[in-house]
Amino acid sequence: MAGFESTMDSLVTAAARALAAGDPLGALNRVALRDDAPALALRGIAMAQLGDLVRAKALVRSAARAFGPKQPVARARCIVAEAEIALASRDLGWPAKALDAARATLEAHGDRLNAAHARYLEVRRLLLIGRLDEAERLLAQLDPAPFPPAQRAAHELVVAGIAMRRLQTKTAHTALARRV
Repeated sequence: MAGFESTMDSLVTAAARALAAGDPLGALNRVALRDDAPALALRGIAMAQLGDLVRAKALVRSAARAFGPKQPVARARCIVAEAEIALASRDLGWPAKALDAARATLEAHGDRLNAAHARYLEVRRLLLIGRLDEAERLLAQLDPAPFPPAQRAAHELVVAGIAMRRLQTKTAHTALARRV
């Protein structure tokens, strides 16, 4: 999850970079003993990357509370992280309205990347519960062109997922070919 590093000290910034590079243990080495909100969030994300989704969810939820109402963007990023953890756990009962509110907050504050990530999580959830028309409608609102390669690939995987469920094999094949 991008963006926590703008209001943090150098250890937290280094932990965020380690997470972005796929090094959750390196991130934990930098923030493991800290209980401030950014460290809790980063520890939660690291635990999710390591597969401890129960602990990850608890840490991210604690971080959201610790950020408080004066830091709406950081709280919104925590909600997006919690939704991602829930989706990875196949917990489809998490509050979609909270994710939508977080997405709106991120958009309002110019965090397009995390807002788009929130939208993709929402679309993936709709896809998993079989609400293809809604998923397709929300997906159409996203232009993946300005996003990094990983997020563009995620977009194509969602397009392919919808196409496969609709038995549109040519569309699915094309989307899968573009994700590379």
